[in-house]
Amino acid sequence: MYTLPSKLKLFSIIIMVLGLVGMTYGFLTTPKTIEDVKEIMAAQEGHHSEGHEVAGDGEEHTANFVDTARGEEGYSENAMEHATDLKPEGHGVASHEEHLLHQLQTRPWSATLVAAFFFMMIALGVLVFYAIQFASQAGWSPVLYRIMEGITSYLLPGSIIVFLIVVFAGTHFFPWQNEELVAGDKILQGKAGYLNFPFFVIRGVIYLLGWNLYRYFSRKNSLAQAESNNYASYRKNFKASVFFLIFFLITEATMSWDWFMSMTPHWYSTLFPWYIFASMFVSAITVLALTTIHLKSLGLIPFVSDKHLHDLAKYMFAFSIFWTYLWFSQFMLIWYANIPEEVTYFIIRIQEYKLLFFGMLILNFVFPILVLMNSDYKRVPWFVVIAAVFILVGHYIDIFLLVMPSTVGHNWYFGIPEIAALLFFMGLFIFVVGTGLGKVSLRPKNDPFIKESENYHF
Repeated sequence: MYTLPSKLKLFSIIIMVLGLVGMTYGFLTTPKTIEDVKEIMAAQEGHHSEGHEVAGDGEEHTANFVDTARGEEGYSENAMEHATDLKPEGHGVASHEEHLLHQLQTRPWSATLVAAFFFMMIALGVLVFYAIQFASQAGWSPVLYRIMEGITSYLLPGSIIVFLIVVFAGTHFFPWQNEELVAGDKILQGKAGYLNFPFFVIRGVIYLLGWNLYRYFSRKNSLAQAESNNYASYRKNFKASVFFLIFFLITEATMSWDWFMSMTPHWYSTLFPWYIFASMFVSAITVLALTTIHLKSLGLIPFVSDKHLHDLAKYMFAFSIFWTYLWFSQFMLIWYANIPEEVTYFIIRIQEYKLLFFGMLILNFVFPILVLMNSDYKRVPWFVVIAAVFILVGHYIDIFLLVMPSTVGHNWYFGIPEIAALLFFMGLFIFVVGTGLGKVSLRPKNDPFIKESENYHF
């Protein structure tokens, strides 16, 4: 049975504490008033590039900011949704200082959401992979069930934290929660039947209940199967997994709309839910492969062979390609159609996040292809670890790019709030998953396919 090593446990607690301190610092040091913003702008005036120079009066501030965010083809995401902070008729346009204050106050919220969702989606993705194994009655994977269950133990705390962030962030993330803005925006008025706060919260509660109830009962049935002399519990998991996958197919799409796409409610993409799923799934399988390698190095899962690792690496390879296919499909179709309402999403990401935007593509596609292309390398733990590092860093950047351009625009950098949030949730993930792995034996018993899985050959 696995026991979380004392050094690893201490490490996770230390980085959680450091992360919590850094996150608190990030929230406490945000500017509180427009006067604070003016002081920051005055202090940084000599350090800005020409495109980000601060102009003299309020009108020039706004114009300069919009020009920075504006692209060749129309309006940037910031210009449409946030930069001008459009008000109903008679209220004019918010000053640049007011908008900048809003963005700087939003930054710690955004940094926290990026890290929180990144680790939550790993647990959720592993749960989906787990359900697929039961629904397909896969014969190769039962030896990995306890590892999957250990990783999904993070889903409950992780999903609750993400839910609380998106609920309490309010207009920091979601312009459609600003009643004054909605009153002057016909598009948002037309979407008010779906994008309203009570329904938003209800949907979030449904997501959490559905995902976590399946995790609870599937784990319960799996443990009951180990003590059973028949396959009744396995059949329950089979049926539950089928219904869960249908439920997930629907709720993952609406979750993507609610928590990410509605940050820029004028923008839309029919590929968006699939894109987020691809990032979630490949990250989840990558962490599953890393955890398997770690446990195997400790000699705790001798029944898992290099063939199982080979299959996990194939999934990493395949879904890296799948993610790239979706990334390119979304980018190419929007770029070719050149519709202002659509291209805004990519304009700001290319103009203000160019290194991350194209660097992500290299990390998530080029490096995994180079490292895992050779079939033999998929069985070598160190090659899989190297590919895993590229993939996880790349998909953290992917989530970063989903959130930051929509919430803080070009006023971003990677500093204390981002590092602290990453440390806190990494520590929490290690602690919860390590504890979850240590509750029962890592070898599933009495599964109808366990012998096939232990003697897996291809």
